[in-house]
Amino acid sequence: MELFHKLMNILLPPIAFVALLFLLPPYLVFKVLHCIKRHIFCENVAGKVVVITGAASGIGEQMAYEYAKRGANLVLVDLKPLGSVVERAQHLGSRDVVAVSADVSVIQDCKRFVDTAINHFGRLDHLVNNAGVARGRLFKNVDFISDFTPTMDINFWGTVYDTHFAIPHLRKSKGKIIVIASTCGWYPIPRLSFYNASKAAIISFYETLRTEIGWEIGITIGLGFIPMETKEECAKAIVKSACRGDKYLVEPSWVRVLFLFKAVCPEVIEYCNRLAFRVSRSRTSIRNAAGKKNLKGSLTQSIEQKAE
Repeated sequence: MELFHKLMNILLPPIAFVALLFLLPPYLVFKVLHCIKRHIFCENVAGKVVVITGAASGIGEQMAYEYAKRGANLVLVDLKPLGSVVERAQHLGSRDVVAVSADVSVIQDCKRFVDTAINHFGRLDHLVNNAGVARGRLFKNVDFISDFTPTMDINFWGTVYDTHFAIPHLRKSKGKIIVIASTCGWYPIPRLSFYNASKAAIISFYETLRTEIGWEIGITIGLGFIPMETKEECAKAIVKSACRGDKYLVEPSWVRVLFLFKAVCPEVIEYCNRLAFRVSRSRTSIRNAAGKKNLKGSLTQSIEQKAE
């Protein structure tokens, strides 16, 4: 066995390189033709049923409006009030909108809002897993790791729970799952270690799920790079991508270049990240020092004026 691995280590890299040279041209042609087909035969979601989690604000709210413009019926899920979102979605074109107060990190709540969609509409076509939270802090400054438990509970388990209950219904409708991950799932952003980990888990989970059920249910993984785009632009791109049946959406698309660099030369990405992080910390320290100096000067001046 050891000899086999040594031979594979020597032979496989050049064989794979040559194979890639032959396979890449026809693969690119296939990608272009497939892309044209997806743009021509884009799904019409008018009258279909879409569940959106985290729909009270941010990208989730904007996706509700984008689906509404296309005539979809909506089940909007959030712990925050959804009244104004429901009204606007109806005004924009949704014939029927149902609001459900639920916590995606609670498995019973996830079953309840999926059941609500089925009981009210009798079907489910798109499940949009958007609900998520982000909390930033340097890991070395974390006092209680348990404080970050909600990050994984909401970002990861919150998508797994409702997906589990939705799959039987999505199979019947040949529906789609749209999951809002993040480029942070593969590009390490400092101060967001727990958030990055939760998004990496999402990407890995849904890529695996696509292997298992991809013939029956479409899965679109959205990889956004916020705040480089507005939530309106991001939501519009995600809904278009879902209706086209894309496997991935990277928004803005130029961020794909970072993935290429990370795959080919990860050391360069790591060095640039460290350098950018160091510069950022230095600037923050300078600003904090300047702020304290100005505050001290103001207090001294105030004391002197009172003394006079």
